Amino acid sequence: MYFREHAPAHFHAEYGDYEITVDIETGVVQGKFPRRALNAVLEWYVLHKSELKENWNLAKMKKSLNKIDPLE
Repeated sequence: MYFREHAPAHFHAEYGDYEITVDIETGVVQGKFPRRALNAVLEWYVLHKSELKENWNLAKMKKSLNKIDPLE
């Protein structure tokens, strides 16, 4: 997430030259990613959706974001 973002609430993921955005409310993905990497990002998203929502609200208030654990 970036502090100067726009609605709707979303996060960015990068893998090599690929980049996607994932809508935090719906899980809708924009962009292209290799299938295996996309599956990992979506698994992580499902596990941390509430934390992502919290971080989005913090970013809107220009406050420090909470660390979210990586996928194990």
